[in-house]
Amino acid sequence: MSRNPHHVTREFEAALCEYTGAKYAVTTNSCTMALLLACAWQKRNGAYTSYIKIPRRTYISVPMLIKQSGFDVEFWPKEIIWGGRYQLAPYPIYDCARRFTSGMYAPGQFQCVSFHASKILGLEQGGAILHDNLQADAWLRKARFDGRTEGVAPKDDKFTFIGWHCYMNPSTAAQGLLKLHSLPADNADLPNDDYPDLSQMEIFK
Repeated sequence: MSRNPHHVTREFEAALCEYTGAKYAVTTNSCTMALLLACAWQKRNGAYTSYIKIPRRTYISVPMLIKQSGFDVEFWPKEIIWGGRYQLAPYPIYDCARRFTSGMYAPGQFQCVSFHASKILGLEQGGAILHDNLQADAWLRKARFDGRTEGVAPKDDKFTFIGWHCYMNPSTAAQGLLKLHSLPADNADLPNDDYPDLSQMEIFK
């Protein structure tokens, strides 16, 4: 009998796939880290620009994680109104922190969702990358776990890249599995927060 507590994380990820329609779901400790890993994957595998463009008004961590993943940040020249999600252009990465509903997944996208207490699923923390790329799935699972292979002791593992320490705790996954079981099929997008104009901040100029 297996006593690995992380098996519940895989169960939660499978439930996320069933609910959203995504082929794969990679959980993390936050939507911020989900976005960072998605950007890092793009940087590592076929990035064709040095920048990522985002709305002027969004959460403060987004331009920070873009820079941390090796891209420059550009803001749209005009303010755009977005609801529920927006693209980290020109790549197929979407910040879906304010959207979580059944059947939301669209093929070819990396949709990053938030499970924060203020969001629709309402956990203490957590996020996930919803996607359909088998190669990316293998890399993202290692990337969130210090570059480690799941189920392999560090002394027996082979490390090929620098990872991050941002996996989801089993207790969070268990809570998410319970809440997802009773979550309605259709959930309206959350209204946008009163985000400041990040393009006016000196640290992003």
